[in-house]
Order: sequence, then structure tokens, then C-alpha cells
Amino acid sequence: MESNALLDTALKQIELVKVTEGAPVYAIDSISVEEPLEIRIATTVDGIIEYKNISVTMRTPGNDTELATGFLFTEGLISTINQIETVDRLDALCTRNSDNIIVVKLAKGFVPNTIALDRNFYTTSSCGVCGKGSIAAIKTVSIFKELSPKDCTLELEVIYRIPDQLRAAQGNFSATGGIHAAGLFDLQGELIALREDVGRHNALDKLIGYALSAQVLPLQKHILVLSGRASFELVQKAAMAGIQIIAAIGAPSSLAVELAKEFDITLFGFVRDQRCNIYHQANHIKINGLTSRLSEFDQNI
Repeated sequence: MESNALLDTALKQIELVKVTEGAPVYAIDSISVEEPLEIRIATTVDGIIEYKNISVTMRTPGNDTELATGFLFTEGLISTINQIETVDRLDALCTRNSDNIIVVKLAKGFVPNTIALDRNFYTTSSCGVCGKGSIAAIKTVSIFKELSPKDCTLELEVIYRIPDQLRAAQGNFSATGGIHAAGLFDLQGELIALREDVGRHNALDKLIGYALSAQVLPLQKHILVLSGRASFELVQKAAMAGIQIIAAIGAPSSLAVELAKEFDITLFGFVRDQRCNIYHQANHIKINGLTSRLSEFDQNI
């Protein structure tokens, strides 16, 4: 299993007052660190280097290079790891905040799709975004939009089991209770990789950045497990990585369900205590343990 490997700076010890039945007690506790990370790209054309600020995201320090590369991929700015020459922190001599600035130097002559840059507002919130328009935009930039689906057989017991496995592997959640996780499992329920962050979208970008660097995309025969709810943004990023199965411990949003249907992603929600909701089941995904398929039900909702 690929570990989360967050830096020591991911947690901070603070003094606080714990109150039990009205009795205050001074204590020391751990909280998750949240700091801004600025992502810049550097392009080289005809020997001229140009820098561009792409995004500032609030994240938990750790796996920052994966976060940067995963973000560029899920936003459609790059399509392969070969389009990246180097990923480095800004020279410490340049700024006091160099630890919070990542510069992704792109391969010489490669200039990213500037249309994709216009989509960056989707990363802040799906609220107020037109469903049809946003889905069409994703289909335009996804490199896996024409990918043929892979037939998969999935045991329902695996879906029931993986949330507990995810939680058991979340070292930073156990310490703070305030951090999200995205986990990548195989179809047998074995945890392959896990990433944590205060931002659920950052956790997924880190995970996809790992998969991009490991050159295992598309993730068609894997299960993405989300520690919280399934938002439009998370389903969007999963679709960009070719993921066919998503299991969320929390609820999906209406636009997340719509997007899952558009991309034919099997979407589970409220996976806990030997229960789950299936919001969409793709025809190419067989789930053993169900007494019947949901195709007719899907068509009527």
C-alpha cells in the first residue's frame, strides 16, 4: 500500500479547554494544519520561460507535488506525466513562503490548453453552476471521454468493508478528527493508496497525482472511496481519471448523481453499517450480492 506520508507539519499541538458536564479542563490536543499552496506553471517556448499562477488552494502540507500534478491533470491542463519536466518548490531565497509555492515546469515546447484554465472556477464550488454546461465542459477536456468501459464484477461485501479499512488507515483523522481522505482500492477490496487533506478535493488530487506519477491511469478497475460526501467536483475529478466506481461514506449532491449518470460511473453513497445507497449502476459493472439489477429503476428517476 502506498502510504499517505504527510509531513510532520500536517498536525499542530494546541492548548484548549475541554468541557465535560460543565467542568472545564485545560488540555493539549492535535488539530489539522491548513495553509495556502500556490501552484505555478513554467512554459518554455523558443528558449523563453514564462511563469503563470494557476491556483491557490488551502491544503494540509504534505504530498504537495502530487497535489500540484493531480490538480493540473484533473483540470485538463496536462494529460500525461511526460508533459512535466520538473516539480519544485520555489527557491527559498525568493520568498519566505517558498514551502507554500510549487512550480511545475512543463516540457519544452508544451503549452497547456488555455481553454481549460477558464474552467478553474468549477474547483471552488459547484453551487450555481449549470449542470449541462459544466458536464459538457468536462467532456471536452477529459482524455478518457472516448474510453471503452471495462466489464467489472464487484462483491457487495467489498463495498461494505472498505469504509472501515479506509478509516483504519487514516492516521491523521485518528489524531484530529478533522481531515478528509480519498482511498484507492482494487476490486477485491485491497487498499492501494490513500491521501488525506483538510480539503476533500485536495485529497483526491493528491491521490490522482500519485496515480499519474505511477502511470496507472486510467483507473477503470479500481474503487475510489471518499471519507465524506460525493460532490460534483469529486465526481468530476474521478471522471477525469477514468474511475468507474465511487463509494462515498456520505451523501452525493444532485449534480454529482447527474454527472455519474452522464459518465456511467457506478455511485454508492451512505456506505456504512452493512448498508449503502446505489445512485447509479453502470451496465458494465456487475454487483454480486444484489437480488436484481437497477437498470429499470435508474431509467425512472
